[in-house]
Amino acid sequence: MGQLSPTEIESRLGGLPGWQQNGSCINKTYAFKDYYQTIAFVNAVAWISHREDHHPDLAVSYNACRISYSTHSAGGLTDRDFDCAALVDALFRP
Repeated sequence: MGQLSPTEIESRLGGLPGWQQNGSCINKTYAFKDYYQTIAFVNAVAWISHREDHHPDLAVSYNACRISYSTHSAGGLTDRDFDCAALVDALFRP
């Protein structure tokens, strides 16, 4: 799986509202009402990560979770990072 070009990254970010590039990662912070909702979200992300065999870095607090994706083996961003970000965003679609 190859690293994406800056043009490809910009294009993929356009389809993921709230996600931002930070060096060789993409990240987004999700806000929640309370700790229970935050942890329920973290558990859902863990399930997605296990299923996709692609694991983000998570920063968890009482009412927020910041997710960062990067494909370390490729040395940067790949389609896999953006595909997983889209799956996480889908948790919020009605």
